[in-house]
Amino acid sequence: MLLIVGTVRLPPDKLDASRPAMEKMVAASCAEDGCLEYGYAEDVFDAGLIHVKEVWRDQAALDRHFASVHIAQWRAAWPELGIGERKLRVYEVGEPRPI
Repeated sequence: MLLIVGTVRLPPDKLDASRPAMEKMVAASCAEDGCLEYGYAEDVFDAGLIHVKEVWRDQAALDRHFASVHIAQWRAAWPELGIGERKLRVYEVGEPRPI
């Protein structure tokens, strides 16, 4: 299983305009085979900082995601939305357990 965590940054004044594109990206990604979890969350203290969390079944599923039409559309929207700074990391993880 693969866990992707990190952040993307956009200008705070573009946040409302970015919501439809982010919602479309999350919905399309969640519908993909192999996507176990996919979400964005606004930082409560740092306007314009979006936390990203994704869980993928395996590398093949993640590779298909990176080749998808919706991710190409999402990336094409970045200049207009002002998305520039991206800090994402992928980790191989085991099965989750409650703590």
